[in-house]
Amino acid sequence: MNSPLVFPWERAPEPGEAVEIADGVLWVLLPLPMKLDHVNVFCFRDDDGWTIVDSGFKSKKTIAMWEEIMAGPMGGAPIARVIVTHHHPDHVGLAGWFQREHGAELITTRTAWLMARMLQLDVQLEPVDETLAYWRSAGMDREIYAKRLTERPFNFADVVADLPLGYRRVKEGDTIRFGGRTWDVHMGNGHAPEHATFWSQDDDLVLGGDQLLATISPNLGVHATEPEADPVGEWLEACERLMQYAEPTQLVLPGHKLPYRGLPTRMRQLIDNHHSALARLERDLAEPKTAVECFPSIFKRKIGEGEYGLALVEAMAHLNHLYQTGKVTRTRREDDAFVWQAKG
Repeated sequence: MNSPLVFPWERAPEPGEAVEIADGVLWVLLPLPMKLDHVNVFCFRDDDGWTIVDSGFKSKKTIAMWEEIMAGPMGGAPIARVIVTHHHPDHVGLAGWFQREHGAELITTRTAWLMARMLQLDVQLEPVDETLAYWRSAGMDREIYAKRLTERPFNFADVVADLPLGYRRVKEGDTIRFGGRTWDVHMGNGHAPEHATFWSQDDDLVLGGDQLLATISPNLGVHATEPEADPVGEWLEACERLMQYAEPTQLVLPGHKLPYRGLPTRMRQLIDNHHSALARLERDLAEPKTAVECFPSIFKRKIGEGEYGLALVEAMAHLNHLYQTGKVTRTRREDDAFVWQAKG
């Protein structure tokens, strides 16, 4: 179980480049306009065309890259199906485009499809009252709060193509065949609800999406849509459950960063990292603090404005977990911010 992490490739492909990493499997890197500046897409050759896993943001640049890849490394063969691991826009962004423009079948979880369809309809020109209340409850910095009051929020529909009606559902315990392989389907949680991972029965490949990343931990966030959620608890449960399928020799194909081997070790790291953050946070809450005031103990580094939103929702997630497991209390101040404190 203590096998080291091994990275068979020293670097990722250039944006829009396709690299063959297994028989009939292409690794494609697509750019993202954010600090995490890329998403991995994996393409599997099938008798009836190609199966692609995740798709990148909807943008003219990404579509142009896909058209070059389809005409070049994919040999002009059709896109038969698109598998989406979870509903986040860098993964589902062009799924609807492949459906509508290329006749591809969409395969994903029910929760991912419903979340994506719902978020496409939720277009906001300014922050809504529930979002403002949530920011205040976290103790958002006053200057950042005032600035965001005047900004148009990020909208899912800005970077996700319309999803036509119709998809094929996968769920926990299913098997599915693509890329000349039969895959077991197992669900993650925490980073995204009902996040699909795929485990090959025929060789050592595992499609991990954002559930099984090697060198970064995916964001576990609480949002205004479900302010009492406990994604940290869901994450820890999913990691412990998925651990039973992990083998040191498996080659994990993740949603970001490099493919790797040594999955049992990495899963233990992912679990331990959050337990350590929770322990630091509980110690820090010997004195009462807001979520924003907990940034140093959770992240152990300075949080810039570009990371502020992700840090805020993750801090709230860790506090919610401590609160729901009975380890901290919370009270609301006159400015609407929750103040959290360890019991005893």
